[in-house]
Amino acid sequence: MTAFDVGLTAIGATVLVLGLLSGPIKQHFLSGPLLALLLGVLLGPEVLGLLTPAELGEETVLLERLSQLTVAVSLMAIALRLPRDYLRTHARSLAIVLGPVMIAMWLVSGLLAYAVLAVPLWVALLVGAVIAPTDPVISSTIVQGSEAERNLPARMRHFLSAEAGANDALSYPLVFLAVLMLTLPPSDALSEWLLRVMLWEVLFAVVFGGALGYAAGRALRWAHRSDRVARTSYIVFSLSLTVTVLGATELAKTNGLLGVFVAGLVFRNVISEQEDRDEEQVQEAANDFFLLPVFVLLGITLPWQEWAELGWRGPVLVVAVLLLRRLPAFLALGPFMRSVHGVREAAFLGWFGPVGAAALFYASLSVRETPTNLAWTVGSLVICASVLVHGVTATPLTRLFGRRAGKGAADRSGTPRPET
Repeated sequence: MTAFDVGLTAIGATVLVLGLLSGPIKQHFLSGPLLALLLGVLLGPEVLGLLTPAELGEETVLLERLSQLTVAVSLMAIALRLPRDYLRTHARSLAIVLGPVMIAMWLVSGLLAYAVLAVPLWVALLVGAVIAPTDPVISSTIVQGSEAERNLPARMRHFLSAEAGANDALSYPLVFLAVLMLTLPPSDALSEWLLRVMLWEVLFAVVFGGALGYAAGRALRWAHRSDRVARTSYIVFSLSLTVTVLGATELAKTNGLLGVFVAGLVFRNVISEQEDRDEEQVQEAANDFFLLPVFVLLGITLPWQEWAELGWRGPVLVVAVLLLRRLPAFLALGPFMRSVHGVREAAFLGWFGPVGAAALFYASLSVRETPTNLAWTVGSLVICASVLVHGVTATPLTRLFGRRAGKGAADRSGTPRPET
């Protein structure tokens, strides 16, 4: 019996069970990521010992690559799920949540780490950057399904998805600002950040990803008109586009996640309505399959000893981050976002900013790029707490919101006028 066989069987069985029992599981206030995480802990060295990190290879590299692929698939799914031209028609609200709110999430998380852990400022800001992004993987489990469709307006579901997709990719500059400040002299770090990270790895990723998405969309339209593509090929095409863009942008040493998200947005606006619906359905199915293995792997590789060394500071920091990282900023700036209607919606969206696979990717990357493992230790602790807390509260709070908003809330999209 090999570790690969055990892992393959466990993950495959988990996907099957969650597919068959997704309705009852959500009714009991559970989530797929939470169950996958618990399965990883059960199989890991602290419980049954059927799988150990050493048997899986270099765990940091494995976590980084698997979480990156998982997030990329989720970003493509979000891009295909959003209405056409969504970013343009909701530009002002998204600019607020991706600008001031995103910066606040980074600084609040970093300063909390600085105050509670008593570590150097840029180490704390690296921790803050790692856990700042709203995870697109866990967010998708919150805004999808019958509970969300019955109780949440489509407007809110789209807004949380768009924010999770965009700010996850845009966390990259924040993470690398901290990485460079920890590894280079300040003047060299700033010039490297502006020239390499911002101009090449961010700006070029947008251009390159957009070009690949446009070319793929035109190719699919041509194949569809020529009757050269079977409907069963859509899932292959959709996943292939995700992997191709991720691989190509990484080869070009740019921000692969940002490139995938932009490619998906452009691709959706090029293909026809029918192709659009087909691609969205198959990509969502792929997203459901890919999100589970990364949480199983996380459960196997959790740094229990490092958590214990944090002592009381670990739980205090987790509670402070979950309560203060995002909610106050949303309550303060919600009135300026046309996509957010009232304090109730601002509170709901402010609470549901989960930390997950995106933070796992950046935490693993920080281990490779910096001499400190603190971002991995704290990041993994916050991820587990977020998976538990947001997973357990998603269904009851969604139902509560639906009752308070009134019958048929989910049918009233409430889409505002295009923002300028």
